Parts: sequence; structure tokens; C-alpha cells
Amino acid sequence: MKFLRNTALAFWAAGLPMAACAQAPALTTFPVGTTTVTASALTTGLDHVWELVWGPDNFLWMTERGGRISRVNPATGQVQLLLSVPDVTPTGESGLLGMALHPDFATTPHVFVVYNYTDAGSLKEKVVRYTYSAAAGSLTAPLVLLGNIPATTTHSGSRLLILPDRTLLMTTGDAQLQPEAQNRASLNGKILRLNLDGTVPADNPTAGSLVYTLGHRNAQGLVRLPDGRLYSSEHGPSNDDEINKIEPNRNYGWPNVEGACNLPSEAAFCAANNVREPLTTWTPTIAPAGLTYYDHPAIPGWRGSLLLATLKNQQLVQLPLNAAGDAITARPVFLTSAFGRLRAICVSPEGRVYLGSSNGGSDRIITLENRAFVASATRAANAFAFELFPNPARRQATLRQPLANARVTVRDLLGRAVLTLQGVGPTAVLDLAGLRAGSYSVQVEGAAGSATRQLLVE
Repeated sequence: MKFLRNTALAFWAAGLPMAACAQAPALTTFPVGTTTVTASALTTGLDHVWELVWGPDNFLWMTERGGRISRVNPATGQVQLLLSVPDVTPTGESGLLGMALHPDFATTPHVFVVYNYTDAGSLKEKVVRYTYSAAAGSLTAPLVLLGNIPATTTHSGSRLLILPDRTLLMTTGDAQLQPEAQNRASLNGKILRLNLDGTVPADNPTAGSLVYTLGHRNAQGLVRLPDGRLYSSEHGPSNDDEINKIEPNRNYGWPNVEGACNLPSEAAFCAANNVREPLTTWTPTIAPAGLTYYDHPAIPGWRGSLLLATLKNQQLVQLPLNAAGDAITARPVFLTSAFGRLRAICVSPEGRVYLGSSNGGSDRIITLENRAFVASATRAANAFAFELFPNPARRQATLRQPLANARVTVRDLLGRAVLTLQGVGPTAVLDLAGLRAGSYSVQVEGAAGSATRQLLVE
């Protein structure tokens, strides 16, 4: 295990981009509370950016709807084309869509993409796994995990998200076949869950079925919070765009329910079919797309919020969550019409937000950052000590620290938050049962500063 950890650390360090020699010119600035956020162009000349993923190599990974998969250096904006997928059909809204990277990328460099293709004259959708070679700068060995899903030039979804248990979630649109969203035998209008080899997980809601949730029209955003909660963004018809809290085996209503269960026929259907109402809706519609979660001290006003990229309204929308995560408390908007249609969004470990535009032919990646922020690692004067025991630990560890209202974040070797606790007092117990064996960092943050210790989970 020691060899594996050292290998992963070496891979991580090797992937760190060099700091940029100069900051990119500011295109605009805007306030978020007392923070000034600066927007700048990281790279230009793109075509319908569909997905942005912060990679474990500390590069941005990007899909463009026409079929290109690339790595983007976040310091220089240099785009490295890895593959132009040969059988993508980019017609209307179809093409190369969502992407996810294997959580164990250092040792299992698999890249998962979903895209539309043509089979015997019919448009279909499939999930394909590629293997990345850093030395060759390429993606090879395509393996189809799931295919033959009916598609049209609209309503194809599709985001991918890998869960900590190494299963893959995939959103599918109804492909304009509205009744199929309620048909459990159909893969359309669903969130699907599959193993990373394409098989059906044994603990899916229905044995032998990939269906995780049903009753979706066209979900184009999907995000998991560090505490495990899942949320999606979904296009409505001419009304009721939605943000949904995703729970396994729940029904999200489409096409029998649009938005809330507020009509007599909808209320009856909801009661009979375990329907989960959306947390919030928009009428007129805004065309919600990429969805991420922000919880970084760089922009305090966005902490604890979902951030949503929108197409029709050309806005970035903040969606603060309440403590239970079952209500959205406000909907402030930013960047209205500044960069056109916005589809992709992700957050770096340094608290920068990256947006991908989807206007066609002249698209770009936009960086949003607080240029005045100084990372806590550089604030040695504010550091303090805390206890963590036992260490190594198995299923749980006890944390003792001097702050009254601290935030505790456990990160893996690739810097990803795997456990977050808020409002922690002087003593807390960390539940490690869901973590794989390996080395982690534990960060405690509060008004007095920040401190980090290593934790070994056996």
C-alpha cells in the first residue's frame, strides 16, 4: 500500500501546472457579498463546450459537442486535444456530451464519455470508456459500457457522475418519447446507475435494472455534495425548469407532473407514485445546464451553495442550500448576458470557478476568481494544532481542536473532499466507514485560522 500511495503522490505532483507568468486581463468584475470576483478568459476559439471536469492531474478536462476531448492547462489556457471521437453525430443538440474520470485515475486512467451516434439511420446514445496515456497524450481502447439508447436531436441529457462506491450515474432525456419517462423498462427519461464495467449494481433499487430514478424530461446537471447528497438540474417544457434533490427509486413526475404537485391530477399522481417535488422551479424557463457545488473560503458568499449555468437566460445562478439540504433559500444571479449561453461549470481545489460557453464557433472557458484571496496554507501565523486519534484509524477517528465553530474537511490524495463537517465543536467523531484504505488529509478551518494533518485509514 505504501508503494501505491507514493505512486499516486508522484502522479499528483507531476500533474501540477506551473503558475501563470501573468494574470489574464479582466473581462468584468462583480461583487459577491464583500468579495470582488474577476472574470477572465482562460481559452477561446472553442465550439460548444459541453463538459468541464477538474481532473486529478490538476488540469481541466473538456468535451465539445462536435466530438473533441481535451485537457486544458488552467495556468496557460493551452488546449491539448486527446481525441476526436470518430462516430459522434453532432446534429441539433446531439453530439458529445458528459464526461467523468475514474476516481483512482493515477492507477486506473479511465475516461467515461456519453455521446450520440447513428446506427442504421437512427440516432442513439451510448456510454464509452477510454484509457488515457499521459506519455502519448491520447485516449485509446474504447469500450462500450451501455448503448442502443433511443435518442433525438433534442432531449438527450446527459451528465455522468461517479460515486464513491465506484458506480456511475447517467442522466438520460426522454428523447421526445414522453411516456417512456414513466416506463421502468425504458432507459429514457431516467437517471441510470451502472458499475464501471457496464453491469447492473446488485443494490440498485430494482434487481437487474439500471434505473436509479425515473420521471425526468431532460436533466443536464448532476452533482454530489461531500456529504453524499445528490442534485440535478432539469429542463421543463415552456414552464417549470427544475432543481431536484435526487433520491434512489424516487419518481420525478414527468410527463404527468410539471414542477410541483399543485394541480388536482398532479397531486393524485404524486401521492400514488412516490414523486419527489423539485426544490425550486422557473416559469418562464431559463434552460438550466451544468450544476456544481461551491464550498471554498476564496468566495465566502458562495459557500454552501449550488452554482448553476444557464443557457436561455445566459446567467450564473447561485442556489444557497439550507442546513438540511432540502430547500433553496434564494436565487441571486450573476453575469447576465456577459458571455452568452453557459452550459458547463466546475470548481478547482483553489476555489476558482470555470464556466464553458455554448454559443457555437467562438466559445471560451471563463475563469471566475477572487484575486485577493490568499490560500490558508500561506497563513502560517494563524495556524493552530489539533489532535486526531487513533491514527492510523479504521472505521472512525476522534478529532479534538480549540475552535467553537469549525469546518472539517477530509480530502483524498487527489485533493478531493470526501467528507465535510460544519459547525464542529471542540470534539468530533469522523465516520470513516465509507472511505477506502489509504492516506488522507484532515483540514480544520475557523475564525482563528486553518490547520491540516495527515490521516491513514487502514
